[in-house]
Amino acid sequence: MDMVILLSVSIFIVSVILIIIVLYLLQNRKNKKYKEEIDKLEIEKNKLDSSPVIPELSKIESYLNNEKLEAMYNNWKERLDVIRTNQIPKITDMLLDADYSLSKMDYKKTIYKIAKLEMEIYKVRTNSEFLLNEIKEITGSEERNRAIITKLKIKYRELYQKFQNSKQEYGNIEKTVELQFESIAHKFEEFENLMEKNEYTEVVPIVKNIDDMIKHMTNVVEELPGIYLLATSILPKKIDEVKEKYEKMTKKGYPLDYLNIEYNIKEAEEKISDILTRAQVLNIEDSLFELKVLLDYFESLFTDFEKEKVNKSDYEEANKVFKIKFDKINNLMNDMLNSIDEIKTLYNLSENDLEELYKIKEELDLLKNDYDVLIEHTSNNTFAFSALTKEIENLSLKLAKLDQRVDVILDSIGSMKEDEIRARQQLEEIKVILKESKTKIREYSLPVIPKTYFVELNDAQMAIKEIIKELDKKPITINVLNTRVDTARDLVLKLYQTTKEMVRTAMFAEMAIVYGNRYRSDVEDLDKYLKYSEKLFYRGEYKKSLEVSINSLDKVEKGIYDKLLKLYSNN
Repeated sequence: MDMVILLSVSIFIVSVILIIIVLYLLQNRKNKKYKEEIDKLEIEKNKLDSSPVIPELSKIESYLNNEKLEAMYNNWKERLDVIRTNQIPKITDMLLDADYSLSKMDYKKTIYKIAKLEMEIYKVRTNSEFLLNEIKEITGSEERNRAIITKLKIKYRELYQKFQNSKQEYGNIEKTVELQFESIAHKFEEFENLMEKNEYTEVVPIVKNIDDMIKHMTNVVEELPGIYLLATSILPKKIDEVKEKYEKMTKKGYPLDYLNIEYNIKEAEEKISDILTRAQVLNIEDSLFELKVLLDYFESLFTDFEKEKVNKSDYEEANKVFKIKFDKINNLMNDMLNSIDEIKTLYNLSENDLEELYKIKEELDLLKNDYDVLIEHTSNNTFAFSALTKEIENLSLKLAKLDQRVDVILDSIGSMKEDEIRARQQLEEIKVILKESKTKIREYSLPVIPKTYFVELNDAQMAIKEIIKELDKKPITINVLNTRVDTARDLVLKLYQTTKEMVRTAMFAEMAIVYGNRYRSDVEDLDKYLKYSEKLFYRGEYKKSLEVSINSLDKVEKGIYDKLLKLYSNN
């Protein structure tokens, strides 16, 4: 039992010792970390102490030859004194305070003080750097500004030489450009005077001014010759050409008011005058662009003139075609309407056809009114030919649609007339066929003509009379007339076929009887069949007579039908 207690106590003691060691190590590590941070901040503070502000400020003392620079120097010195006597000592105190908190192992306060230290050091460093830059703006002024001026002088000489090589291109603005170059040269001299007097505070504006003037002169040298050439030569000539062309075309009747040429020329001349006025003081902003826009506009006018010529030609041609076509259709409609009573007397026109005729005439009159307005606008030179061409095209389209509708009416009336003529022609043809049927039946003296034949003949003759009756009607109903013609033609053709077939059958039957006479005395019962066939023949039953004779003869002589058919064909 004692051994167990002893062992437990030993384990406890060892654990406590280990915990103490771990805590010590952790605390030592944390102390080391914060100590390193404080040391780094102290190094940053020492850098502030060794800032090059003092050497740079001491350089200013040799330049103190004017009140402005002296005032700046005093200001910088005061600000430097504040940094050295107030701000940096304050940082030193804050370092000691943070170090003290760390020694007391008050880590929360230590962290807070380190953060404040970082902010304070950053503020002082920023103030110091800003002060240094202001001082260097003066101390480095000579070297920096002389480098800039050297480049500007090179650019100046290049521009001036370019100007000298092309003086004649500047016209009456040459003297102004020359004076501006002289002004820049005076600025260079002013710069040198200021540098000799160490008046560095006045140098920067001079350098900026020279730079701006040379940039402006670069634009002047590059653009002014083109501006002068456009404004005094190219554009005035182009305007004169446009005026001349405009006047000629206006005298020839071209409606060019829509182009507003006279107003635009006036505006362009005022703009050109303004540009030349501004160029006298070397104000050329947007001048070249504006002149090029004007040039493009006047050049485009020639394209408009040519288009107008083409449009005029197209319009005159379309107008000519429209007038001819309109007069043709209008005259035709007038003739039709003047003859409407006669047409209605001749033909049974539908109400729709009559209504369409009057409607077409009404629309033609409206179209004529629109056309008269167009001609009035043409004579007044109010609208461009492009607009007039579109209008005449629209009118032509309407006229074409009316023409189609007139064609439909004409086709309807023309068809009626053609049907009437065709009906009269077919009537004569039908009469000829009827006559041929009568002639044919007389050519062969048939003993008997069947009653059915006379029925067909009577029907055909009645149908012909119906055609004649329909043709004598006023107005003619074409549909009824066509029906009458078709009926009569069918009946007459049927009669003709009946006549032809009956005569042929009768002749064939008589031939069979005559042919069979040679066998009457030799063949038993043949005489009896032939007599019966003769009886049928004289009764007008020619087809049946032929069948009896052929059937009886076929028993005596095979193929008699084909032989008789051959004999009949030869005859």
